[in-house]
Amino acid sequence: MKKKTNNIVTLEQFKDKNFGKRGTKKRDKLEAGYKNFKLGALIQEARLEKGLTQEELAKKAGTTKSYISKIENNIKEVRFSTLQKIIELGLEGQLQLSIRF
Repeated sequence: MKKKTNNIVTLEQFKDKNFGKRGTKKRDKLEAGYKNFKLGALIQEARLEKGLTQEELAKKAGTTKSYISKIENNIKEVRFSTLQKIIELGLEGQLQLSIRF
């Protein structure tokens, strides 16, 4: 009877192997893309929790439905000033930032 090998790796190990160590160009590009995706997903989740359509959110935030869609689908990066409007005016929330070392 053959013994099964354990091929389980952590996400960090997978990224190291396939995209290089932190600080390499390929890895930095991956990490930056994830952050943009995460932001779009957070906006979409908050919008749905508030029961808003993309069009309703856009109108409240002073932008377009197309722009909201592009942010949520990671097609376009959002400017900080627009992000503030989406969060504060559109979602009636509070934007909080932190810097970690």
